[in-house]
Amino acid sequence: MSRIIRVEIGRFDYAVAGEFKFFKPGPDGKVTRPSVLVRLLDENGVEGWGQSVPVPSWTYETSESVLTTLELYLAELLIGRDPADFAGLHAAMNTAIRPAFSVGQPLCKAALDLACHDLAGKQRGVPAWQLFGPGRPAQKELLLSWTVASPKMETVEKQLAEGRARGYRNFNIKVGAPQSADYDLELARKVRAFAPDGFLWADANTGYTPEQALAIAPKLRAAGVDVFESPLPPTQIRGYQALKKQGALPVLMDEGILAPEVSAEFIALDMMDGIAMKPARNAGLWPSVQIVNQLLDRGLMVLGSGLTDPDFSLAGAMQLFAWSGLAKPCALNGPQFLADSLLGNALKPAGDVLPLPTAPGLGFTPDPRALQCLRTVAHAND
Repeated sequence: MSRIIRVEIGRFDYAVAGEFKFFKPGPDGKVTRPSVLVRLLDENGVEGWGQSVPVPSWTYETSESVLTTLELYLAELLIGRDPADFAGLHAAMNTAIRPAFSVGQPLCKAALDLACHDLAGKQRGVPAWQLFGPGRPAQKELLLSWTVASPKMETVEKQLAEGRARGYRNFNIKVGAPQSADYDLELARKVRAFAPDGFLWADANTGYTPEQALAIAPKLRAAGVDVFESPLPPTQIRGYQALKKQGALPVLMDEGILAPEVSAEFIALDMMDGIAMKPARNAGLWPSVQIVNQLLDRGLMVLGSGLTDPDFSLAGAMQLFAWSGLAKPCALNGPQFLADSLLGNALKPAGDVLPLPTAPGLGFTPDPRALQCLRTVAHAND
């Protein structure tokens, strides 16, 4: 296997379309979705692309911290490495940046994991999902869910109309702070009435207290919600156990699921009915495959979600979710909220269906703007 000889990184920000409460205007007044690109080159000139997608309102990592960690601590670890040695890669990264309660700086590490999967897949001439080990044949396409997220009901109505106009049949809603419980219930009822036959998924992004979550869960179920994601911070173990015991709705974890060892503990503690998977948050594809296997082995629910992923982060999530054989629609809203792509229209859904790429690796080569933002941070000695 040809070894890695060069690591390049660079920041690329995407324009945002419409309103999304988690993306705030910058000093220039513009709303963007930041990302950090990684390109690896092997001895034969084959390239592998990865991407980190930090948003401080969702994670403690920032674009600045990702860039400095890659340049000063992690990039050198890849020089001379076999890109298909995923276990060795993660062991090396977790030695350089140690875990605390869980894996340290997982969004940063996800960029290198994705780039290695892309490069290893291209070297072998297979899509990345074929590197995941024994399992299911990948689905050829993913069904998507439309995100409804606004503290203003007039904006919600516009978002619903746009989703229907673009062919979406299933919806996920954002509930919890800063919205009130009354608003959340009104939102759930409105979306259920709008799509009576669709899958309705409520995500609180850890915005409730245990008392609030226990009080609202039966009411959300009565309003037509199908699953309840991230009602509490992941440190609220007893709160999750109480919600699971209450049984008003299937309880899914998200925030706090960063590594297989964490998910194994939370499963053993009987805190959840499943996980809304985000490989961008779980340090990439190799740990995420292990988490999916844990869930499926125990008959727990796997839902596909993301961090408004662009381009390579979205492509990596698609590889994982198609391999996982998901039955429910995926909340991958990058195509909904991002107004730009380095891949042209390659990841534009047909209605609410996103075809899985069949080319080797993650399946794509970006336009020249990607190369223009890169700089070399590690290379083999000539």
